[in-house]
Amino acid sequence: MNKSRFSLLFLSILSVFLLSLSACKKINESTELGYDLIPPIDGVNTFDTSLSIISDNFLFNDSTETDFADDLAIGTITNDPEFGTTRADAYITLRPIVYGGVPFLTRVMDSLTVDSVVLQLAYKGAFGDTMTPLTYTVQEVDDNSDFHDTAFYRYSHPDFALEPLVLGSKTFSISQVNDSIPVIRPRDTTKVANVVRITLNNYLGTRLMSFDTTGYKDDSTFKERFKGLAIKSDPGTGNALAYFSANDVNTKLTVYYKARINGVDSSSRAEFVHIYVAPQTEVKRTAPVNFRHGQANLIKRTNSGNYAAYLANGNPSDDQVYIRTAPGSYATLKVPGLSGLPNAVVHRAELIVYKIPSALDNIFTPPARLFLDKINDAGDSAYVFHKDLYNNSGALQFNVFGGTPDANGIYKFNISRHVQDVLTRKDPNYAIRIYAPMRTRLYFPPITGQKTPFEYQVLTQPANGRVVLAGGNYPDASRRMRLRIIYSKI
Repeated sequence: MNKSRFSLLFLSILSVFLLSLSACKKINESTELGYDLIPPIDGVNTFDTSLSIISDNFLFNDSTETDFADDLAIGTITNDPEFGTTRADAYITLRPIVYGGVPFLTRVMDSLTVDSVVLQLAYKGAFGDTMTPLTYTVQEVDDNSDFHDTAFYRYSHPDFALEPLVLGSKTFSISQVNDSIPVIRPRDTTKVANVVRITLNNYLGTRLMSFDTTGYKDDSTFKERFKGLAIKSDPGTGNALAYFSANDVNTKLTVYYKARINGVDSSSRAEFVHIYVAPQTEVKRTAPVNFRHGQANLIKRTNSGNYAAYLANGNPSDDQVYIRTAPGSYATLKVPGLSGLPNAVVHRAELIVYKIPSALDNIFTPPARLFLDKINDAGDSAYVFHKDLYNNSGALQFNVFGGTPDANGIYKFNISRHVQDVLTRKDPNYAIRIYAPMRTRLYFPPITGQKTPFEYQVLTQPANGRVVLAGGNYPDASRRMRLRIIYSKI
């Protein structure tokens, strides 16, 4: 075989190999999108198209409600150059473990002296710069305030009235909260970790000790005398939010005191908690029991930087999208090209969204999950992607619906059934809303006949996360938001 014939044969084999590799790549791309039933994209029977997105930034005017079990954010973000500042304060009710008796040694009440008073908060995580110190102050909620137990509040609720006396303060770095702290008391030395302990003025312990049995008769009577405590962040310090659970057993108010018994000082303590206390029918003193207690997380945002600029630019087609975890922001995504597609068999329809670099995004990290819903033209109703979010058994399937970023910062949402219904049933091509809610209340689309809103828990901590996304008009076309559809003609 001469050299020229060998070269031609080699090139022919190489061409076949490259064509096979290209076909395999198309098969792999479609398989990565989801299920094994997706056929290979061959341009004859199965096609792949991407539709453009029109994205626009908005600010939420409403707010999310806190629940009894939610973690509370406390802190100040003073330097987020993309989004602006945040301040978060918390209010919690605290009650004796049982009612029907004074939680102090009543037989020697006239010889009791307060040793110290400590508020302990159970730490659950952080968002932001954990090295910059935060400063907290604690005050008592004013008796005439409308803050009370058996209730919870919206993030945007006005500040509650407080007693003027600052009971105590604490400056700490979040990075040190995980360290074990020795708590040394006479004949009672323990170590605790993942807590913040704030020493309070003994005045509070003396006041609680002054309540007679009437004051501790039941929950309603006690709350008339002690509304609760506010833990507020100093607005001039810190660049992070720390999260605490009021319902954790390690969150409590402890009054350490001495009682003189038989001429000897004996140390003791009384604890006040926020956690729900279940009935103990065999112990008469527990009736009536503590019911779920109230808490509020007032989170205030001041928008500035690039986010504020995009809100005010008047452009209905933003090249960047700014999403901040509730109480936060959202963007509308419109896909006009979807309305023009003919009926087809949709194998997979996926909204693909790219995280792009932003200032200090190594400190202010993305939300754990983003969420999608549909809004009508009037903007007064939001509908769930009911066929994509629920499986055939009626169970939520967030893992299939999508919304968590991969290692490359790419979010993908499977809305295949929605797209199929737009093409086949001619369902409305609603605008899509992308956001990062703690929880959201959505309706099923009107065509279902279901008029009751359902609540969906999406994230577990308020204001934890922010991200900048490439919009539908982003300069780098390879990273623009897009709706990718794999389909077969009918």
